[in-house]
Amino acid sequence: MAMMDDDKDFGRTPDLNADAPGRRRGGKKRVCKFCADKTVTIDYKDPQALKYFVSERGKVVPRRISGNCALHQRKVTLAVKRARNIALLPFTVTS
Repeated sequence: MAMMDDDKDFGRTPDLNADAPGRRRGGKKRVCKFCADKTVTIDYKDPQALKYFVSERGKVVPRRISGNCALHQRKVTLAVKRARNIALLPFTVTS
């Protein structure tokens, strides 16, 4: 039994840059641009604005990358899906 406890950290490299165990390191928290500026709207008929929230592969960019709040991320996702259905945005990227 004692051997198994000693082997649990085998192969792991120590994280020398961590301030404290279990704490995230990162920069400033991103502010939702739709919450910050109430005049900006989410519209499925505006593919140029929606392209910011779609990756090169055609996937919707997650909240932690885009900085949207949960409410506006759901609205962006719905707008991207609607734009895809009426062929304003592609479903996939051809290479």
